[in-house]
Amino acid sequence: MPNTKSAIKRLRQNERRREHNKAARSRLRTALKKVRDASEPGAAADAYKEAARLLDRAAARGLIHKNVANRSKGRLAVHVQKLGGTA
Repeated sequence: MPNTKSAIKRLRQNERRREHNKAARSRLRTALKKVRDASEPGAAADAYKEAARLLDRAAARGLIHKNVANRSKGRLAVHVQKLGGTA
């Protein structure tokens, strides 16, 4: 356990950030799953737009690496195009 005031504050900050990042990652994973599970082209395209936005935001905030976000968007776009939608 932390002993100094600054260490106690740092612990509180880290806990808050961890909870925030956990929620953001969960929201991102749910968005990705919605794209993969969509069966209609229009629904998949809409879900892709949301997922791409969340991926870009997560990469900008350091939650995931920029290359991971771009790779995920590319793979999802291919999936949506195979369904007949436009990504």
